[in-house]
Amino acid sequence: MERHVYFVSDGTAITTEVFGHALLSQFPVKFKQFTEPFVDNERQVSRVLDKISRSFITTGQRPLVFHTVVDTRLRALFDEGDGICYDILSTFVTPLEAQLGVKAEPKIGRSHGMMDDAYHHRIEAVNYAMANDDGAVTKYYSDADIILIGVSRCGKTPTSLYLALQYGIKAANYPFTEEDMDHLKLPSALKDHKHKLYGLVIDPDRLAQIRNERAPGTRYASLRQCRLETKEVELMFQKERIPYLNTTRHSVEEISAHILQDTGLERHKY
Repeated sequence: MERHVYFVSDGTAITTEVFGHALLSQFPVKFKQFTEPFVDNERQVSRVLDKISRSFITTGQRPLVFHTVVDTRLRALFDEGDGICYDILSTFVTPLEAQLGVKAEPKIGRSHGMMDDAYHHRIEAVNYAMANDDGAVTKYYSDADIILIGVSRCGKTPTSLYLALQYGIKAANYPFTEEDMDHLKLPSALKDHKHKLYGLVIDPDRLAQIRNERAPGTRYASLRQCRLETKEVELMFQKERIPYLNTTRHSVEEISAHILQDTGLERHKY
């Protein structure tokens, strides 16, 4: 039977989910997960505790509860419930206070709020990524922090958006099309910004699978065409000395982390 897990926060619950998922991924157990954001008053706590109690009755096992609730009074209410609680904030705040010699000043929603320039960097970067997707517009490449290039459906767009939303990085992307393959070379729009280019490649079998989900039975999705395109593009990256990454076995989070590590781009996260 699945073990029930609750991620509870007085804010967005993003931090709670990330931390909890990282811990749970270490165990070969099936979890049914519930996220409860904006639990910042007694009424909301009562509502969530009722859900936790019903989970306990249904499964016969006390649910795991990961929470980042600032108010000590509300935290105490969770400790009295039917869940097994893991207080993420208190686990680290107390030893940090001792190390820094400064008392924490808890504030609801501080970790993901509209606090500083980092938030505005992310919003601007998301707008930029959407406006400069798939090579439709190239005249704003001078504003880009990075330009992702590669064949169609190799992961450029989701990576551009992730870099923008998570790190405030302005990422444009440019696709090489089937028509480019006969005489593949860097277009002038890319040559002028070669120092910003980062290539993405993908195994042809995986590319064909992805394209067949979008356009089954077409030349565009054929394994032969995918082999041709991936080979030509990778050769061009090597010839032009453009750094690149094979995305086949990487999530968008991992792709983004590799790009940041390889390029040293500045993050605007919080």
